[in-house]
Amino acid sequence: MAAIDIKNAKSKFSVDRHKNLSKKDFMNEYVKKEKPVILTEAAREWEAFRKWTPEFFKSKYGHIEREVNGKNYKIGDYIDIMFSATPDNPAPYPYNFNVQHYFPELLQDIYPKLLYGKIDRLDHPLMPYEIISRTHVHEIFFGGCGSFFPLHYDEMFLHTSITQIHGDKEFFLFAPDQTPYLYAEEENNKLSKIKNIFNFDEARFPDFKKAEVIIEMVHAGETIFFPTRWWHTTRMPGPSITYGRAQLNATNWKPFLNDYKAYWSKKKPLKSSILYSYGKALGALMNLQEAVS
Repeated sequence: MAAIDIKNAKSKFSVDRHKNLSKKDFMNEYVKKEKPVILTEAAREWEAFRKWTPEFFKSKYGHIEREVNGKNYKIGDYIDIMFSATPDNPAPYPYNFNVQHYFPELLQDIYPKLLYGKIDRLDHPLMPYEIISRTHVHEIFFGGCGSFFPLHYDEMFLHTSITQIHGDKEFFLFAPDQTPYLYAEEENNKLSKIKNIFNFDEARFPDFKKAEVIIEMVHAGETIFFPTRWWHTTRMPGPSITYGRAQLNATNWKPFLNDYKAYWSKKKPLKSSILYSYGKALGALMNLQEAVS
């Protein structure tokens, strides 16, 4: 087995950091150019930063359970685990929750919205739940020292914004042009066969050493945005609470809709065909809304 050479890893570029970035500049310089960016102040006004502490989740939601690797963990117990975790004994991961399902009342704590488009396409009143049912629009992740997850890019070609609420999180990003070195699964080409980039089988994955990785630490209060098709994994140096928000706008609408059709066409051909046609019409309507907004 071999460990990725973090110290001497090649970086194509570092991720820009901005304290104040207009929506226009964000769209033109990062979304349209398919570049990640770190926003250092975008979410600082959120109530979540004052409220979403480990103690808060343990006292209010400690009884809620989530399965990780075949074992159920209550939030209260998991928070104890994430504080005692070490690199040799990491907290089970991913330990994540759909906010709209488990904690809908907490949505009010993440305003003003971090919205990367003229309108919120995922929360559009005409968006059918069936089209977005494979993803979580709003998600909370808990993790501890040493926690990481397999290398991947996000479902349905969605853009992603990740805000650190508590603790730090180290991101390992690979641009879309690095895909030839990342050994995508045949049945799910958004997931790498390399489950642990920090300790991989060099004989099985020899080309992975050629991949250019970008490494950035995101601190509490900061938000990282990366466009669709950017491969990523993370690693936590300590206890961590993270809010993730899927993003959908005109730039990724077509691949988003095509991915829906490809996934469901064999399972529910008639329904998927109807919803796909509906989605194309809805996209045209959203384009008109954005043109006049």
